Amino acid sequence: MRSFKRLNDWNDIVFWLVVIGAINWGLTAIGFNLVNMILGSYPTIEKLVYIIIGVCGVILAINNKNRNYMR
Repeated sequence: MRSFKRLNDWNDIVFWLVVIGAINWGLTAIGFNLVNMILGSYPTIEKLVYIIIGVCGVILAINNKNRNYMR
């Protein structure tokens, strides 16, 4: 039962990272890139943040497909 709780925690983390990424995309559309503003002087870390959020988006899509949320 405990490992199931940890899996739910990871799903929550993935979900919120995707939400933060989506908000950043929305802000980028109006000319304000929050990730770049925070990490602009560290381009490697900035790129790593984008990669992590992208991977989280793929994980979220796969999890939702497996749960039949996407039809």
